[in-house]
Amino acid sequence: MSGHSKWHSIKHKKAKVDAARGRIFTKLIKELTVAARMGGGDPDANPRLRVALAAAKGANMPGKNIENAIKKGTGELPGVVYEDVTYEGYGPGGVAVFIEAVTDNKNRTVAEIRHLFGKYGGNMGENGSVAWMFERKGLITVPKEQYTEDELMEIALEAGAEDMTPQDDVYEILTAYEDFQAVRNTLEEQNIAMESAELTMIPQNTIKLEGKPAEQLMKFMSILDEHDDVQNVHANFDIDDDEMERILSE
Repeated sequence: MSGHSKWHSIKHKKAKVDAARGRIFTKLIKELTVAARMGGGDPDANPRLRVALAAAKGANMPGKNIENAIKKGTGELPGVVYEDVTYEGYGPGGVAVFIEAVTDNKNRTVAEIRHLFGKYGGNMGENGSVAWMFERKGLITVPKEQYTEDELMEIALEAGAEDMTPQDDVYEILTAYEDFQAVRNTLEEQNIAMESAELTMIPQNTIKLEGKPAEQLMKFMSILDEHDDVQNVHANFDIDDDEMERILSE
């Protein structure tokens, strides 16, 4: 299993807990606002907003919160101006880390992210220092209990997906960046329930970690993920399943 898949599974388990506490709403509101500001408030004409809306509804965000976030993005309501930013560098064990964030204060956010890199034994780099190690892809997860692997595989591949693999309690469907929306639309049309659907970054190769570096990386990734401005964290690591279970149980 790739490091990306492992972190994706961990992130979504955390997201369910965060949603229960309302913590995830802050990030979703920022994404809705930025998506609406950049592409308009009509989800039919704004793919990024469609993805953000699906994530917000999946987290059971109240409709009024969603509506207000979009209106702030389009300028119909006053609000904070958020910007997309990315940060790159190397974390524990020399793992490449690519961070996508949304902030209303770039100076504050870059200082905080740089501090976290240093605190966990990494180094923040310049833009472009590790981005070339990742490829933009679409990732859709579907709960296993509803479909057999063969049934869903046939539907996904016919819709244009590149691959599908079983992971824990979900199937992960991988798509090319440009095919993501078409595959997602096909699954929706066939009433296939999706746990998540997002654009992500897949590492072209991974670094195997164990012991202390693996523990440090998991702490670093978790702290980054909990940062209010950070939307997504990507890293090119691989950790054995048994080692990962040990780390997460501590």
